[in-house]
Amino acid sequence: MLEYIGYLASLIVLISLLMSSVKKLRWINLAGSLLFCVYGYFIKAYPVAVMNGGIVIINLVYLVQMYKKKDYFRITPLDEGTHYFDYFMSYYKKDIESFIPEEHNLSNPELMKIFILRNAVPAGIFIGKEVQPGEMEVFIDYVTPQYRDFKVGNFLFENEKEMFMNKGIHKLISSPGTEKHEKYLVKMGFKKDESKPEVKYIKELV
Repeated sequence: MLEYIGYLASLIVLISLLMSSVKKLRWINLAGSLLFCVYGYFIKAYPVAVMNGGIVIINLVYLVQMYKKKDYFRITPLDEGTHYFDYFMSYYKKDIESFIPEEHNLSNPELMKIFILRNAVPAGIFIGKEVQPGEMEVFIDYVTPQYRDFKVGNFLFENEKEMFMNKGIHKLISSPGTEKHEKYLVKMGFKKDESKPEVKYIKELV
């Protein structure tokens, strides 16, 4: 039984190293280290127990700091011909398409393009187009892997919804893309609209 606990602890620590989110990495690594600490204690391998107990404390300290840290967000509109925009879209192309296919002409001057900065770092990008008065179709709503804790989306769709409303936009429409993108839309307050042949998700900005 103890041997299985050791294998499980090893697996959890291994899984933690696969996380792109630092916060998830810390939580999962904490669980694995705690299990290793218990394992080391019961097999009387006290150096293993002590070392992993220290790792548990280190993870806890960093997690407390993460949750206490205040993030600063800012919206930055994109002008046409921005070289960084092209680089960003090229760099994250495969990851973006793992959420929603990039099927639109992103050079269209009628598109609304904005970067969402988090602590002065481009953490996400939003691209949409007004398809009819008051309604905007979302083409790209993407957050880089290290910032996927829903804070960027909450900032954009809740704290900054006045930005859309000031432009006369009262409804956002998005295609579901993949299953994980669909879950994200639901988390952001979008509701499924099955009244049309193609399933869409709608968010009313009220």
